Amino acid sequence: METSLENIGTLEYVLDKYSKIWSWKVTGDRAVGMISRLVAEAWYGENVNEIIIPDNTETVKQLKLIMDRYPLEILSKTVWQRKIVKTYAPKPTLPPVKLKLKRAKAGDQFRGKLLNFQKEGLDFLMKSSGNALLADEMGLGKTVQTLSYAATEKQTFPLLVVAPLVTLNNWEREIAKFLKKKSRNGRIIESDSPSVTIIRTGKSHELPKTDIYIINYELLFKRNDDLSKIGLKTIVCDEVHNLRSKTTQKYKAVKKLAALPSILYRIGLSGTPIYNRGSEIWPIIDIIKPGLLGSFKEFCEYFCYVNDKGKAIVLENKRASLRNELQKHVMLRRKKSDVLKELKDKVRYKEVIAADTDYYLEELDKIWTKVEAEQKDAETEFSKSASYHRAIQSERQIAGIAKVPHVINFVKNIMEIEESVVVFCHHKVIHRLLHDNLQEFSPVSIIGGQTDSTRQSEIDKFQRGESKLMIAGIRAGNVGINLTRAKYVIFAELDWSPAIHRQAEDRLHRIGQKNTVFAYYLIGNGTLDDHVADVLVDKSYEIDEIMDESKDNYENKDKAELILAQIQDKVRSK
Repeated sequence: METSLENIGTLEYVLDKYSKIWSWKVTGDRAVGMISRLVAEAWYGENVNEIIIPDNTETVKQLKLIMDRYPLEILSKTVWQRKIVKTYAPKPTLPPVKLKLKRAKAGDQFRGKLLNFQKEGLDFLMKSSGNALLADEMGLGKTVQTLSYAATEKQTFPLLVVAPLVTLNNWEREIAKFLKKKSRNGRIIESDSPSVTIIRTGKSHELPKTDIYIINYELLFKRNDDLSKIGLKTIVCDEVHNLRSKTTQKYKAVKKLAALPSILYRIGLSGTPIYNRGSEIWPIIDIIKPGLLGSFKEFCEYFCYVNDKGKAIVLENKRASLRNELQKHVMLRRKKSDVLKELKDKVRYKEVIAADTDYYLEELDKIWTKVEAEQKDAETEFSKSASYHRAIQSERQIAGIAKVPHVINFVKNIMEIEESVVVFCHHKVIHRLLHDNLQEFSPVSIIGGQTDSTRQSEIDKFQRGESKLMIAGIRAGNVGINLTRAKYVIFAELDWSPAIHRQAEDRLHRIGQKNTVFAYYLIGNGTLDDHVADVLVDKSYEIDEIMDESKDNYENKDKAELILAQIQDKVRSK
């Protein structure tokens, strides 16, 4: 979306007449209208279209965030520059923990070859006594490292794998590929693999005796009693961020199983163990190594503060120490750029394409009219928040529809060079429109609601080259699949979570990829796509600072509120 370079108001550092405190004064109709909705501490000034904002670190950040998109004429340039430098001055950080790992040899029951860094991952699991969080970036082979550990450590079977539904068949295939059968007398059977039972029903009944059981998170609570009776030795939780809330049934079910006397090893796997807030790491660690981070109350008192919505956020000055504590005792985290020197690059492009702005603005007007009515009638803060959430989701869908004809043209241009392409979208209506209008390429699809066999058949067709075009739902196709046949990935719509985009990109950018991966983020000109892209590209999460030493500049809610303010500003100035 194009951003006007015209100033929407002025910004001046002044001594407030009434409070006698040095503050920021903003003038201008549009500036006052937008900032008064975003900065709760603002109060009206002496004149019309004038507000006063207290001078503190948070308000300077908020003003900077707004001015990146909507410039203000700065009347106190020297003061503003000094404040910006002070606010964003780099803070001293703790050096990361460097683990001394050797290249361990996998046991005789393992079938396959580990890369050097995977051998070090096996060594880490051995030294952690099988109670560890393997948080390698997506595409580095966490599954194969875990199976190598199961084949190397003593008394790992029976083993339970808890995973998302869409990955169950993939686990079964990987087990057959990488593990050999061991008979009761300890003899290795080269031509056979461990017996596997995939649990697909919630109905309680006695489970057969097998080496490995595989179940999805949603069924675990219903089959907890049956699983408690089979003498499990190992629990592997794939995509362990599914356990980030300690109030869910799946968390309680895993917690109960992990506490069984027979359980010797507890392994969590996830390239993105934290999705939204750093405090989500506590429930995961409490299953893998109970007590390491204390009780939840103790963890929050030491590492966190509680925000205005009652959520525990890890303090900025505690994030490095939390990361170091995890790395010392329970977590191994490697990035592809660190360990796969031979892996080709991943290149991102923000591509601005045309959009049907008449349709978009007309629908945007309807959304804002509805929001205003709902806000007026809302009796609780929850109702107001839900109304805003619906408005943002509605705006995302109409932006997607407004772009569809031009997304189709973009995809056709890429397809002309006869390369395999994956297109990710968010809404089912967009998925259907793309699929119907790109029939000439015989596309295969991944979308929510497919059976496991249908989904796998579509993936296999793509990987064999029977179709060169895959259209996937971004949340249905972001985990548990390998799409290394393609080197072009196109995001027709943008999701709010950078973790979702990374997971989707890394379906292509992983071990086995021989080409540079090109990721195109298609931005609808005249829509709010550009600002959503900025949210994804610019901000460094609290999550990333804990996991990868990167910095967090803004709270998510600031940017979400800015999007809402821009919706209203766009409608008002239409």
